[in-house]
Amino acid sequence: FAPTVVLLDLGMPEMDGFDVARAIRAEGHAHVRVVALTGWGQQADRERTRAAGFDHHMTKPVDLAALAAWLGA
Repeated sequence: FAPTVVLLDLGMPEMDGFDVARAIRAEGHAHVRVVALTGWGQQADRERTRAAGFDHHMTKPVDLAALAAWLGA
């Protein structure tokens, strides 16, 4: 299993999206693009995702055209 993109919700039980993103980065997967896909959209939330290693932050409901554009589709 070798994804190039991971879409993560932030508010998951046990291991939240912040922990998952940190684990992806700690394992050396710098090539994986990690996107926060969440209902949390305040500036502080965006700063936390950036600090955790996310590459992009999108709020729900997701604009699929914007996601496709970011992915380069």
